[in-house]
Amino acid sequence: MKPFLIMNIIKRLDGKHIKKGKTKMELAEALMKDIEKFKKENKCDRLVMVWCGSTEIYIKESEVHQSLEALEKGLHENHRDIPPSMIYAYAAIKSGVPYANGAPNLSCDVPALVELAEKTGTPIAGKDFKTGQTLMKTVLAPGLKARALGIEGWFSTNILGNRDGEVLDDPDNFKTKEVSKLGVLEDMLEPEPHPELYVETCITR
Repeated sequence: MKPFLIMNIIKRLDGKHIKKGKTKMELAEALMKDIEKFKKENKCDRLVMVWCGSTEIYIKESEVHQSLEALEKGLHENHRDIPPSMIYAYAAIKSGVPYANGAPNLSCDVPALVELAEKTGTPIAGKDFKTGQTLMKTVLAPGLKARALGIEGWFSTNILGNRDGEVLDDPDNFKTKEVSKLGVLEDMLEPEPHPELYVETCITR
């Protein structure tokens, strides 16, 4: 698989250490070898992998994610709906390494990888760390709902100007974060019973 395919998933980053392989399965196999080597060289009894990568472009769950057989076939065929975080998740779970997703990407949150986790007896968890703006939403939104206070919009700003901010400047990458953040508000506010309190709540950064 050529590096530019990865860059289409995580834009505005120029990686210096890029694994190369003809297929995404080859990349997964290389990662599994890295995991085995790291465990042996560092004399670790057990490992845990935590995904802390930048937000990938928004990818909807599709047929390739529905079963382990379909996912592995997609890895061999370089399916476009298998992003880097999912390759890492597959490699970890296949190696029996517990995997936690710290980003709003699909990552391990698909039936195929749940199936693999059950097969290997490997714990999986996570759907973004929710340590910043999303955490504040989960704290404030229930209070606003309890007092029947309507919301016309919810705005937040990335003031750090870091590399994650650069990635999120791309609309395709920001879409993933937008869906994640909006989902939190929709679940907590439950606007359907009281539509008069909420216009279509918009989220910007």
